[in-house]
Amino acid sequence: QVRLVESGGGLVHTGDSLRLSCTASGLLFSDYPMGWFRQAPGKEREVVAAISGGAEVTYLADSVKGRFTISRDNTKKTVYLQMNSLKVEDTDVYYCSADATYNKVKNGGVRYWGQGTQVIVSS
Repeated sequence: QVRLVESGGGLVHTGDSLRLSCTASGLLFSDYPMGWFRQAPGKEREVVAAISGGAEVTYLADSVKGRFTISRDNTKKTVYLQMNSLKVEDTDVYYCSADATYNKVKNGGVRYWGQGTQVIVSS
């Protein structure tokens, strides 16, 4: 059974930084592209970052480019989202995602995702 567990969310102020972590189990981690999307209840999903299994390829949405970084440690089965210069509009629930196909992680049509971690950015 695939399980993705996120951590690292919280309440911060504009300009602050947070690092989200997601630890996976139940899959051969290094074979799976991973990503992060954000979605509030009733709103559209926005993929913010994706990374290929070997970290050769990464994607960042225009809305976060230059501020967020995605990385992974395959020995720890963990993917990270480093978020710097946070803005109020980054407030959302952030979900870790996984799929065997990189393009599915990049466009949000993934097979697996976690329970989400809340990020609140206050002015």
